[in-house]
Amino acid sequence: MDGQVKVVGILHIVYGSFGLLTALLMLLIFGGVTAIVGASAAEQEALIAMPIIAIVGGFLFFLIMVTSVPGLIGGIGLLSFKPWARVVVIVISILNLASFPFGTALGVYSLFVMFSQETGELFKNVGASPPPQSSAPQPPPVNPNE
Repeated sequence: MDGQVKVVGILHIVYGSFGLLTALLMLLIFGGVTAIVGASAAEQEALIAMPIIAIVGGFLFFLIMVTSVPGLIGGIGLLSFKPWARVVVIVISILNLASFPFGTALGVYSLFVMFSQETGELFKNVGASPPPQSSAPQPPPVNPNE
């Protein structure tokens, strides 16, 4: 099951990275449209349209970033089997269900893996401390040349 957890982590990193690229693309597109409107429209019309276009573009950029960064961080945490990453990925997967078709597929698969009993045991064992060592003195190593 640890292989499937790593696959889920990689998929969330890829999906989050595409989200970041989309957010930057939105910023670039809306910034370009704002500049074009400012250069080509009449001054009075540009003063009305430019802030609206900039606000919509900024809102879309912020919304996509806020939804992409936690998935990226959760995916990186899953690769290291961090217990907090499992919770983050479960929450992000539930939110991804609304993003048809790729987010839905990723959300369903991630929830299937994260809620499986083997994954629960895997993350319980990650936080466990190593067994205590004996406090009895150890004999010195034997040198065969003596």
